[in-house]
Amino acid sequence: MKIKVLLVDDHAIVLKGLKFFLQTQRDIEVVGEARNGKEAIAKVEKYQPDVVLMDLIMPEMDGIEATRKIKETYPQVKVIVLTSFSDQEYVLSGIKAGAEGYQLKDVEPDILVEAIKKTVSGEKALHSQVTHQLVTHVTSQEESAVKFSSLTPREKDVLYHITLGKSNKEIAADLNVTEKTVKTHVTRILAKLELHDRTQTAVYAIKHKWFGHQQ
Repeated sequence: MKIKVLLVDDHAIVLKGLKFFLQTQRDIEVVGEARNGKEAIAKVEKYQPDVVLMDLIMPEMDGIEATRKIKETYPQVKVIVLTSFSDQEYVLSGIKAGAEGYQLKDVEPDILVEAIKKTVSGEKALHSQVTHQLVTHVTSQEESAVKFSSLTPREKDVLYHITLGKSNKEIAADLNVTEKTVKTHVTRILAKLELHDRTQTAVYAIKHKWFGHQQ
């Protein structure tokens, strides 16, 4: 039985090229095309494809939102993001939305075919550059967790107030300690996090969501 594929991209030339190549594959059938996320959802309902090749940046509804909605309603449908963007934010958004694969448009045709077959068999299909992005992200998160755990409860309190933009004097008043004590804590925090100033420290803590209620 052939693998039914739906193509989603707002560039006609991309759709034409993908369709031409995939139709040369004996075990793949292109069942439909869509130019945006909303149309993709409608075409999934109509054609019930096995795999959707999903572009990211499109009018009306982007590929991230379309992927999320498709996976919510049709969890059996496999989605492979096919885009020019390898930035970590796009990669993570695509994976979190439920995509089983993430490929870049410079991928070799044979590798794309392999990716389609992998997702149908239940495997993940990630471009090598994307895999590197995910490894980097995980490593960064692990390092962040280690650094946060190295702080004492009082240092975490001080750091929290730093992320609120408070001065040492204000922090001292809030925590009922001397300003000198706060300065000592700040110095230790900078050393443990290997950062140079308060601004870097605040940005680092917020970026890694150490104090979630601030986000």
